[in-house]
Amino acid sequence: MTETNTHGTNSDVVDILTADHREMIELIGQIEHTPEAGQRRDIADTLIAEVMRHAVAEEMFVYPAVEDHVPNGAEEVEHDKKEHDEIVKLMKRIEGVDPSASEFLELIGQLQAQLSHHANDEETEQFPKLRSHIPHEKLVEMGEKVQNAKKAAPTRPHPSAPHSELFHKTVGPGVGMVDRLLDKLTGRHTE
Repeated sequence: MTETNTHGTNSDVVDILTADHREMIELIGQIEHTPEAGQRRDIADTLIAEVMRHAVAEEMFVYPAVEDHVPNGAEEVEHDKKEHDEIVKLMKRIEGVDPSASEFLELIGQLQAQLSHHANDEETEQFPKLRSHIPHEKLVEMGEKVQNAKKAAPTRPHPSAPHSELFHKTVGPGVGMVDRLLDKLTGRHTE
């Protein structure tokens, strides 16, 4: 049985992840057009949390499917994990920069370039391969798993954490719980 998720009835994992990409790019646009530093920080914190949830869910459920079902999937996943690592390190830098400093918007521009490149690779190459090698019902199931994983995923960048399914399934929920507690205690915006 499938359930309705936030992206519509019977959305598959490709629909969900593509919508995530659009939301992330939209948040970057909001940051770039927001003159008030406090609002920039809040939107940036929301963006960082969204990227983390998305990346962790991909690493838990999408990348193993790519490795198992897509020709040369292991090489594609290795490339994607390297890009995730670069993005996480960049987001960690953004966390440490005053949102009123010019460097902040420069780093946001770098993040936009990296996210756009990564999303384009997935949407033009990887996602069509997923759809051609995995039945629609399985992609819908993966979408449900991705949505559930995002609820427990970390909301902050952890550059030293491995980009592995095992780590995210065993340690990740605890890291996510600590992140959400810190978010609540510090008033950090993640939604």
